[in-house]
Amino acid sequence: MSTTEPGSPALLDPEEGITQPVSTVKVGIGYQIALFLGQFGLFVALMAPVYVSMQLKAQALVGDDAANVIGSVLPIGAFGALIMNPLAGALSDRTRTRWGRRRPWLLGGVVVFAIALAWIAYSPDVLNLTLAWLLAQLAANATLATLLASFADNVPQLQRGRSSSIIALAQNIAVLAGTYLSVFFVANLPVLFIAPGILAIILVAVYAVVARDDLPTYKLKKFTFLNLIASFWTNPIKNPDFAFAWWSRFLIIFATFMFTTYRLLYMQEHIGIEKAKDATAAVAFGVLLYTIALLVSAALSGWASDKLGRRKVFVGGSTALFAVGLVVLAHADTVNGFYVAEVIMGFAYGIYSAIDTALVVDVLPNADRPGKDLGVINIANALPQSLAPAVALFFLKIGSGDAADNYTLMCWAAGAIAIIGALVVIPIKRVR
Repeated sequence: MSTTEPGSPALLDPEEGITQPVSTVKVGIGYQIALFLGQFGLFVALMAPVYVSMQLKAQALVGDDAANVIGSVLPIGAFGALIMNPLAGALSDRTRTRWGRRRPWLLGGVVVFAIALAWIAYSPDVLNLTLAWLLAQLAANATLATLLASFADNVPQLQRGRSSSIIALAQNIAVLAGTYLSVFFVANLPVLFIAPGILAIILVAVYAVVARDDLPTYKLKKFTFLNLIASFWTNPIKNPDFAFAWWSRFLIIFATFMFTTYRLLYMQEHIGIEKAKDATAAVAFGVLLYTIALLVSAALSGWASDKLGRRKVFVGGSTALFAVGLVVLAHADTVNGFYVAEVIMGFAYGIYSAIDTALVVDVLPNADRPGKDLGVINIANALPQSLAPAVALFFLKIGSGDAADNYTLMCWAAGAIAIIGALVVIPIKRVR
């Protein structure tokens, strides 16, 4: 059972007017390792398809029409994520079992996710691919929402910067691992999808065993349809800091996915690497450089944020720097130019991802019921993934007709969106 240190704050539960103490007990190295493993396992299975594997699968199904397939399939899956993230977060807040309130969602979600990945691997047509990706996003985001709620349950404020860095490192090392997996198994799509799914089950299970999952003491209101609808909403007027944090997350993720959704096709059509194997290898090395830069900046910035007690300057500044990387990308015409842009964006996103989770948890309206509000925040992760591929495709087609290869304009548009994301951090007041 968790305990609280003397004098720790007590938060009012908004449902029943009962005060619920907030733990200030520090987490140890065992929890931090498990947090890394759980995030890594989930993201190597979730992000590898977004970055590379789904593009290879689309090319296997439709050949040269892969961009249009990606632009239609990924948004449908992301819509499922949009629905499931806040819903699973809210339902896990209300779950009461002998195994805790988070574990059933963690384990059930990751098993269904792995099954959906196997379906993707063997999808014979675009319809099956679409339905399988929708199921994968529903299940993965049920797991992700619960994992982040568990993070908020376990980690006290004074450790959130460093622990948020662990999440960032795990997620982005997972992207690197998934990308290189694509290089080795570019001709073996079943392994490319199924192996990460099995790994996700194992590592999320490790986290579920290690993490505390104490049941809260406050009583729950009767579950109603109105309560269900409320899981998708946090009042931005009453909680302006939360609203600004939501928009900041939305805009940087939107800018990111405008490019990364088409990263492999960018290498083939903009840089001019025709062979899929060679383009995949170049993307993998670019992601390696991105990840190295990210590891350096994430490790340092998480520690610095906790030490200085500041979040906004890290989040806003890194988002603006990410925009610079997108502009460099817009004018790159060689593989080396692409690598330079990857380093800039990796360094920037390392700072952002290391600090933003801590900033978000710091401004949660109800810190003792984090699942619901973190689910709302995660709409800002999922919704851009739904909209960004279609918006990026719109810019890709301007001046290029059906070819959809205006990558210069698309990258500039993504950079402008990132700049706006940097600006909306400024009005946040609850954190410095």
